[in-house]
Amino acid sequence: MAGRVLAATLLAGLLCAGLHPGPAPAAEPERGFAWPDGARAAVSLAYDDALDSQLDNALPVLDRHGIRASFYLQLSNPSVARRMEDWRAAARRGHELGNHSLFHQCARSKPERGWVEAHRNLDTTSAEQMRDQVLLANIMLMAIDGRAERTYTAPCGDTLAGGRDYLPGVRASFVAIKVGSNGGVVEAMDRLDPYAVPVLAPSGVSGAQLIAIVKQAARQGTMVNFTFHGIGGDYLGVSAQAHEELVRFLAENRRLFWTDTFLDIMRHVRREQARLKPTPTPPGTP
Repeated sequence: MAGRVLAATLLAGLLCAGLHPGPAPAAEPERGFAWPDGARAAVSLAYDDALDSQLDNALPVLDRHGIRASFYLQLSNPSVARRMEDWRAAARRGHELGNHSLFHQCARSKPERGWVEAHRNLDTTSAEQMRDQVLLANIMLMAIDGRAERTYTAPCGDTLAGGRDYLPGVRASFVAIKVGSNGGVVEAMDRLDPYAVPVLAPSGVSGAQLIAIVKQAARQGTMVNFTFHGIGGDYLGVSAQAHEELVRFLAENRRLFWTDTFLDIMRHVRREQARLKPTPTPPGTP
């Protein structure tokens, strides 16, 4: 009772002072696709094939600047066995170990693919064989880092095994899959297929060129997926200097660019897409 009297007294005081309680605040409008903490774009730094130069030249720079990245291991690469503890240590520091298949099968029939060995030719590998190998790679990766959730990058961006798409047989085991390329900058986040995420594999470019691509993603409000190979060594290389310029830029502009593992970025993308998905209207609703 005393509470109701006090509330009435306060309301009367407001009216007497010429102040009127305003209308109830309007419901907050539904926002469009958004990145965490108001970031303008997301950046995924990924490294394919499990190369020594990634452990020697890329990882120290990432750790020094506090940037988490994704390393897609070709599990037959001798570096995986020879430097197992280095890969485990990277995972403990928050980096993602992604699936890049057991044997890196690519289609030998495509132009400039003479380097593809006959026994690793995706053209003569069945979709069922690729499914079994990719799923086995997940088990091997779990033995390395103890994690269950995983993302996949299709070697060479090729998905036809013996003329059939093998990805439908493995999709259920991944949060997201990277295939093909359109420059690496996603056009629209709400329309992105998590199982057909485009990538960019830079080679022989400068730090300024890499940073320009990041700024393009910011202008579009989307994301860019870099997939590097050699860093200051190995093949399809980017110089250690160019790589460090990019990482330093991202570290200095954390509020603008959310740089994280591909796994964590795609978890967020899927949550946002689910939130923005229209609710179906029940049949018979006027």
